[in-house]
Amino acid sequence: MLLDKRIPLTYLLKKVWKDVLIITLVGTALHYATFHFIDSLPELPLAIPTFLGTAMSVILGFKMSQSYDRWWEARKVWGALVNDSRSWVIQLQSFVSGEQRDLITRMSHRIIAFNYALGESLRGQDPIASITRYSGSEDGQKAQRHQNKPLSLLQMNAQELKRLREEGLIDTFSHVQMDSTLVRLCDSMGKAERINSTVFPVTYRIFLHFAIYLFVILLSVSLKEVSTLLEIPLLTLMALVFFMLEKTAYVLQDPFRNRPSDIPVTTISRTIEINVRQLLGETKVPEPIKSDTFYLL
Repeated sequence: MLLDKRIPLTYLLKKVWKDVLIITLVGTALHYATFHFIDSLPELPLAIPTFLGTAMSVILGFKMSQSYDRWWEARKVWGALVNDSRSWVIQLQSFVSGEQRDLITRMSHRIIAFNYALGESLRGQDPIASITRYSGSEDGQKAQRHQNKPLSLLQMNAQELKRLREEGLIDTFSHVQMDSTLVRLCDSMGKAERINSTVFPVTYRIFLHFAIYLFVILLSVSLKEVSTLLEIPLLTLMALVFFMLEKTAYVLQDPFRNRPSDIPVTTISRTIEINVRQLLGETKVPEPIKSDTFYLL
């Protein structure tokens, strides 16, 4: 997630330099072509590229809005995971006898592992190492047999909850309350997976790229009598603005790709770990993740 810090210009230019370079070359070639064939080319009113530029601005604004909606929904999902993870530990401590302290700790650590594993799974990484680290090697071996490894951790906690109910260590009301929390955690996981697996229409981006190139071509022809020293920088700067907006919308539409603009799932998972360990009264609590750069992961 981008922080409220100055973003390096190189980070922005690195995303669009190829397109801008192509635009500059195309604009230069068109300028010299129109200069040599200026008498045979039809008069192209400046209103035509102006209309196209206005239409592109509207389309880009719509795409930016839709992309940010996906990003913000993903952030709300992880906010719900934070709340339900805390609630789970508090419910365990409230409903389960203090004599079952080891069990409470084990089930709480599974939630820590669950959040780390979910974040890594969404990013296409292997979460087994995190599960083993936070929940133990036995849980890691069990999770290894599952395709959806974060889900297997919720199942383990649900089975422990069932055993507590069968042994009379919790009453029916307590079981229903804690089971509801597990259901909400599973629901949040499903929402995050839906966002991650739903592809934003590729044709939308192709159309935008085509429209930007067409805009530059039409504008170059309309400005055929303008000096090269003015026309080429003007075309480059206008294309740079459009491509930066398009690229910003592109990176926001997929919030779990391990990029600077993504949801900081690792940082959020660390926050959950700190909260859970402090609720358990543990002394070895990690420090919050801090970044020396302009983003958090």
